[in-house]
Amino acid sequence: MPTSTSRYRYVSCDSTKCVGCQICEYVCSQTKTGEFNTYRSRIRTVREHKILMTAVACRTCEDAPCVIACPRDALKQDPVTGIIHVDANLCDGCAWCIEACDFGAISINPASKLAEICDQCEDLEDGPQCVKWCPKEALVLTTPDQRSQKARHKLLDEEVVKP
Repeated sequence: MPTSTSRYRYVSCDSTKCVGCQICEYVCSQTKTGEFNTYRSRIRTVREHKILMTAVACRTCEDAPCVIACPRDALKQDPVTGIIHVDANLCDGCAWCIEACDFGAISINPASKLAEICDQCEDLEDGPQCVKWCPKEALVLTTPDQRSQKARHKLLDEEVVKP
């Protein structure tokens, strides 16, 4: 079970809404690489259970294990947003960051041999395109505190409905 936590925003998936359509992957790869190729996406859909799917992207962990594990200091975490940036001049594709990531949210670009991590489409005014285009509204940009608060409200709502 992943143990990393964050105070930063990250893309989260509600597995009760996700149908595994992979539109998030296609939109991400088109936005980042100009091609519709799920293997080039920075978000991944995975089977969570026999009938549940979820999507996984960088969780912008505090004290990010990927940043700590990088032997070349090629990964830097923005102290305000938590977004992990890859310095192409320092990254040699060793994949230590992949090993360190509790969420499996990092990949190596097969052409450039550089690590690729979700940057929440920070260069786009309307934010993460995966969130914007998810047809089931399963993806949201949230923080762990916001997610916990939503879960508490859901529990309270269920308690009120019980006879």
